[in-house]
Amino acid sequence: MTRGRLLLLALLMLLIGAFFALDLQRHFTLEAIKAGQATFSAWYAAQPARVLGGYFLLYVAVAALSLPGATVLTLAGGALFGLWTGLLVVSFASSLGATLAFLASRFLLRDWVRRRFGERLAAIDAGIARDGAFYLFTLRLVPIFPYFVINLLMGLTPMTTWTFYWVSQLGMLAGTLVYVNAGTQLAQLTSPGDILSPALLASLTLLGVFPLLAKKLLALIQVRRVYAGWLRPARFQRNLVVIGAGAGGLVAAYVAAAVKARVTLIESHRMGGDCLNSGCVPSKALIRAARFLRSLRAADALGVRNATADADFAAIMARVRSAVRQVEPHDSAERYTRLGVEVIHGHARIVSPWEVAIDDGAGTRTLSTRAIVIATGAAPVVPDLPGLDQVRHVTSDTLWSLERKPQRLVVLGGGPVGCELAQAFAGLGCQVSLVARSGILAREDDEAVALVAAGLRDDGVCVLTGARPLRCEVVDGEQRLIVRHADGEQALPFDVLLCATGRRPRVQGYGLERLGIAVTAAGTIEVDDYLQTRYPNIYACGDVAGPYAFTHVAAHQAWHAAINALFPGLRRFRVDYRVIPRVTFTSPEVASVGLTEREARERGMAIEVTRYDLADLDRAIADAAAHGFVKVLTPPGRDRILGVTIVGEHAGELLAEFTLAMRHGLGLKRMLATVHPYPTWSEAAKQVAGAWRSAHAPRTALAWMRRFHDWRLGA
Repeated sequence: MTRGRLLLLALLMLLIGAFFALDLQRHFTLEAIKAGQATFSAWYAAQPARVLGGYFLLYVAVAALSLPGATVLTLAGGALFGLWTGLLVVSFASSLGATLAFLASRFLLRDWVRRRFGERLAAIDAGIARDGAFYLFTLRLVPIFPYFVINLLMGLTPMTTWTFYWVSQLGMLAGTLVYVNAGTQLAQLTSPGDILSPALLASLTLLGVFPLLAKKLLALIQVRRVYAGWLRPARFQRNLVVIGAGAGGLVAAYVAAAVKARVTLIESHRMGGDCLNSGCVPSKALIRAARFLRSLRAADALGVRNATADADFAAIMARVRSAVRQVEPHDSAERYTRLGVEVIHGHARIVSPWEVAIDDGAGTRTLSTRAIVIATGAAPVVPDLPGLDQVRHVTSDTLWSLERKPQRLVVLGGGPVGCELAQAFAGLGCQVSLVARSGILAREDDEAVALVAAGLRDDGVCVLTGARPLRCEVVDGEQRLIVRHADGEQALPFDVLLCATGRRPRVQGYGLERLGIAVTAAGTIEVDDYLQTRYPNIYACGDVAGPYAFTHVAAHQAWHAAINALFPGLRRFRVDYRVIPRVTFTSPEVASVGLTEREARERGMAIEVTRYDLADLDRAIADAAAHGFVKVLTPPGRDRILGVTIVGEHAGELLAEFTLAMRHGLGLKRMLATVHPYPTWSEAAKQVAGAWRSAHAPRTALAWMRRFHDWRLGA
């Protein structure tokens, strides 16, 4: 704590302590005010300005220090000054005192609270930014909430001082009027509780919730305006229509069928979407073959000599397609039909907020539905590169049609897809160059990126960072990519150019423009925290909604979209993005959840970093894979997990335990107390927890224990 904070805290404690030590609270009772009413009235008649000023300052001080007695002072204001003068003075004094308490709380406590609970306060901050004035107004109008508590708590939020002041001034006016008016009849009061009859309390409570009710009413008016001009069907054929049968659409349809809704799933291409057909499944099957070949090349470390194998590229690609076929039944139309989902192969277009037209090639039919979930996914971005159409290029979607191994492969893009595929093809014996405009894996921990870059280079990938692609050209039959970097221009010859430069949400051709459904600057459909578009019955999930392009996030969102769409008005579920894991399947693997060290530093967060080197893990040593690390971020001195980065073999599997712990608020102490089987990779979690505990061992207590045991030796 800074010197200024310490001085202010000491001053406040001194004033509050003096108030109670001198028994000043005896002057702030109803009996004391009634007994001194005649004297105070005489003072006011003789010197009105001084009495008004002194009363004002006293009230401000009591409110600012959160001392008991504000209620009695309010009654005294009515008794001394009458209704209107008392209301004016008390209203401004109470608001000013409350604002000073608000500022003191912010100055003394907010930074400390932010350091300890910063991540948990994100949702509260968002709510305050969105509806803070409404909530504060409600709390001020309802006298059952202690005002001093409201002052202190609001000081911890991002609410501006001016907003706090004017809302408090306005919101406390009704309650102040009641108490000041009661003060004008001070002789009839036996206790402050006589003021608030059940009827009056109910009236003030209704007045308090009025702003929120008004907001709801405005929202209903806005909804009616959105639907104006559209003819709502008298009856509906479906409870839910889902557009797109990728990860998000499949889960949304499954959830709807599980709760016995009438649901139709529409897919224009292949069931399973990109993940099954061109993403997760085929890429991991390819990576498995490359890793097997890599393990053979490293067999000497296991004492195995002359381990060799020939990579049959056509056979490997056939096995990749076989893996896709084996997974296909999980996402097939037949399976979902058995679950109770109507599956239609065709192109869907939303023609009204409650109608979807489906072109199945033979004709067009229209379904009416109460709700719609858009889960159309994303497509690879093909860069606008001069000469690209003159050379052989593929994307992560079209790559899987290759039958012959490209001897020379150039990969554009340093993200997870680019790094994974570059390393996989290098492992299969291709000459691979990876071109990245900046660095690789921009979201990951710097130390993790360095290990992945080293792994890429060890496998023969030429990594060019800070390189800008200029054009493609064909010279004497040779295809080339021309790039510019710090040393000038360079020509990279290739047989195939793989464009892994990101993905663009599929938003065209589904009728969104006609309905006026907005698209963000990132190209995703604009949705709220509940995945709702501007039409309350139309939702979006998965890559087309953002903000994360992960299969597991699409599934996570799909549950929320389906439930919110099927049960409107009963309960809504806000999507929680606080604990989102991610894995890049390079060698070594990189797995992360929560904050990275760089992100925490950029946010100015005070953190403690605990690192465990996998070179010390017994199972890693036995597997000849003793490289990488586990890095855990925690608040200083506390075991709550803010973020984890793991680099090494099985990093993605090791991350699950940390993700579970973060999701359910389990700290490193609980992890340390959990029995892990030996020897396993999962012990890395316990080891890093032990490293944290060792760093926080009670040194003084241990010193006394040493003395105790030494004493016992001589007993």
